[in-house]
Amino acid sequence: MAYLAEDTPKLGFGLMRLPKNEDGTTNIEELKTMVDAFMTAGGTYFDTARIYGTSEADIKKALVDRYPRESYTLASKITPWAGCTTAEEARAQFDTSLAETGAGYFDYYLVHNVGDKRTLVHDKFGTWEFVQELKAAGKVKHIGFSLHDSAAVLEQTILAHRELEFVQLQVNYADWEVGNTQSRKCMEVAAKYGLPVVIMEPVRGGVLANPPQAVANILAQANPESTPVEWALRFCMSLPNLITVLSGMSTQEQMEQNLQTWKNFQPLSNEEHEVLKNAQAKLAEIMDNPCTNCHYCMKNCPMDINISAMMKVLNIRNLYGQKKAGGEYRFGTNGFAKPADCISCGQCEDACPQHIAIREKLEEVAQQFG
Repeated sequence: MAYLAEDTPKLGFGLMRLPKNEDGTTNIEELKTMVDAFMTAGGTYFDTARIYGTSEADIKKALVDRYPRESYTLASKITPWAGCTTAEEARAQFDTSLAETGAGYFDYYLVHNVGDKRTLVHDKFGTWEFVQELKAAGKVKHIGFSLHDSAAVLEQTILAHRELEFVQLQVNYADWEVGNTQSRKCMEVAAKYGLPVVIMEPVRGGVLANPPQAVANILAQANPESTPVEWALRFCMSLPNLITVLSGMSTQEQMEQNLQTWKNFQPLSNEEHEVLKNAQAKLAEIMDNPCTNCHYCMKNCPMDINISAMMKVLNIRNLYGQKKAGGEYRFGTNGFAKPADCISCGQCEDACPQHIAIREKLEEVAQQFG
């Protein structure tokens, strides 16, 4: 199904991390400004999901209500592992998504976050068959799946579901050769079976946009004119067999920076690839917690622990020391239960795309910070 892939790299607008007002609601006016800049630059691909807070309703206001339907493509996802107890509840997610966005149909519809116990939930509720029904009915144009897992799991999924037309993968230079996501091997498996790729997490939840100073120094020494974001996006845009490279943008400044990188894109040279290998190695020395702040782990936490913030505490400790991490801990536990309140139910680990041993990490935070 390689006809979905683009000849030249394209930037996609990921809607997981939208601009926020002080009260936590989405800043719709800023989002409109970002959408306008994206569309004016020639961007067309928007990616949302039921689990991304209010993003489906937000994009209706900022995009769907303001632009002709044929001028953009919209992706959403079915996520039965996030609280569904029956197949009917799972299927109802599609109707809710369509109503929330007002889009009439989805250009891309994904079986969301395949892997581990989540795959069993998709199997149990017949998600695979359901998305085929949607395509046959003309309610979605293309069906695929997203995965944060090993190349072996990717290949197993493709072989079991050859009807799927594309895959969304976590790909970035930090995960290229290490970690559970196996970016390089997953890209090779997708190409082997002719499945074009939507790249997600090109800046690994923001870590590669603002990397540790030692990593930033490696990049700056090689090219002081290039930002860390530019390095990260160019790495992904230089890869073959792409539909788009998603970037979860939260501000107009981020939008302008990403658009500039896209419009001035030049593939990485061999020398620049070596620079990123060195940067990845240094990053791996410093950070052993690959949390991307997706918040999936927190959706069904019975104790209401701010798990993503606690993962950030550990990374800040590694980067800047115990004192600064302590401040982050106090902020992250304000209004939430403490890590010591964890009952070790394991729901967070079942939902985590990065396969983090969250219970062990929470215990570590509890021992060090209270």
